[in-house]
Amino acid sequence: MNLGEEERKAMVSLEIERAKNIIGEIDYLQQGELWSNIATRLYYAVFHSVSALMIHDGHKVSTHKGSHILFSQLYIKTGKLPQKYSELYKQLEIIRNNGDYNCYYDVKQEEIKDCISPAKEMIETIAEMIKD
Repeated sequence: MNLGEEERKAMVSLEIERAKNIIGEIDYLQQGELWSNIATRLYYAVFHSVSALMIHDGHKVSTHKGSHILFSQLYIKTGKLPQKYSELYKQLEIIRNNGDYNCYYDVKQEEIKDCISPAKEMIETIAEMIKD
């Protein structure tokens, strides 16, 4: 990625801030039992944190699928991050796609609730990795 140092830092900061802001919405959405919305917001929070990590390390982020593949190659297979984060990212993508694109499908509490704490943990772990 051809970014100047200050521009790169700004983008990383904005991406991780976006992820944290989205996570901040989750408690409110739980109160309303808006499970499909929670699935979508959790997926995007993880996506933005992964984007922050890749931008931080100078990698180009262009598509959702490419982001997941590159994340797995650069951070999971190398042992920099645990396999459970790749599995969570994929699980959230599947749940979000089902909830967003299948009008006959409603995300249920039991399939998304257990993803909330791990997503928060993943975002915090990535935030620690990108501290300059």
